[in-house]
Amino acid sequence: MRSIWNGSISFGLVSIPVKLMNATENHSISFRQIHLADGGRIRYRKVCELDEEEVPAAETVKAFEDADGTVIPVTDEDLASLPLPTAKTIEIEGFVPAAAIDPLQLDSAYYLSANGVPAAKPYALLREALRRSGKVAVAKYALRGRERLGMLRVVDDVIAMHGLLWPDEIRAPEGVAPESGVKVRDAELDLADALMNTLGDTDMDTLHDDYREAVEELVAAKAAGEPVAEEESGKPEGKVIDLMAALESSVRAAKESKGDAGDGEDADVHPIEGRRPRSGGSRSAAAPKRTARKGGGTRAAQETAPKRAPAKKAPAKKAAAEEGKPARKTAAKKATGKKTAAKKTAAKKTSQGTRKRTSA
Repeated sequence: MRSIWNGSISFGLVSIPVKLMNATENHSISFRQIHLADGGRIRYRKVCELDEEEVPAAETVKAFEDADGTVIPVTDEDLASLPLPTAKTIEIEGFVPAAAIDPLQLDSAYYLSANGVPAAKPYALLREALRRSGKVAVAKYALRGRERLGMLRVVDDVIAMHGLLWPDEIRAPEGVAPESGVKVRDAELDLADALMNTLGDTDMDTLHDDYREAVEELVAAKAAGEPVAEEESGKPEGKVIDLMAALESSVRAAKESKGDAGDGEDADVHPIEGRRPRSGGSRSAAAPKRTARKGGGTRAAQETAPKRAPAKKAPAKKAAAEEGKPARKTAAKKATGKKTAAKKTAAKKTSQGTRKRTSA
């Protein structure tokens, strides 16, 4: 790796000569601007606005414009002569837990390499001290014309430095958060947790730039004179109307993508504990009702069916009973008539006998 800065780390009275190298690289595809009509390159030239002549880079210097419009030139030599201890030194200010650094402050990343054989021992000492403490070092350093804040930490067997923004360079998130009236229900949070658990961990090494690959394919197709294929985005666009339905569908889709639903069964979305069922009572009490419906109709239908069967027989019994009543009444009337006739006959005989005895 090519070093972009040489200096030293100041660790108390210990000085560690180091070289600074970029820890990251940009893989983005670079484009040039051309004249569409003839394909000619479009170039930017530095032109002095006073004499309208092009100025070479060697004659170009920095300058500061005052509030009244006065321009004050500041050369690299002027900046190099500043009495700053951080001009060529990474000055460690202290050590803090890594969690104390707000990720919003993280900027560029660098590797620090021991510069020379004598620097190997103090370099390893600082590295192992950082590793054993579990902390990171906060330091100041100067690079590209200004003093910066940095964080030193251990990556494998190397000391890495992250450029940090100064605390006053972090904007407060005023007016960014949604309105305070927005409420998130526990059921929605439970489904969001289920979706997070289904998606699981991510292997960072497998992530790559899909957009860059698509641009490379586009350029290759145009260079070969082939038609450019247009692919529709598979992600739905627009507003989410039913958040719960969207979360449940996301859980199912995530499980299918992970191969958990390969047997053809629906993804198992567990009901949220504590949610009140619509018909009252607990969800477990409602389970037998669903089983009854599968077996053949609803509970109301099953309870009504036995009542209807006797109801059909009831008229027959009643009719038989009604038919028996006139027969019994007729027999009773006949018996009563016979008894009455017998009584009348006996009465006649008695009266006749009495008359005979009287006449005698």
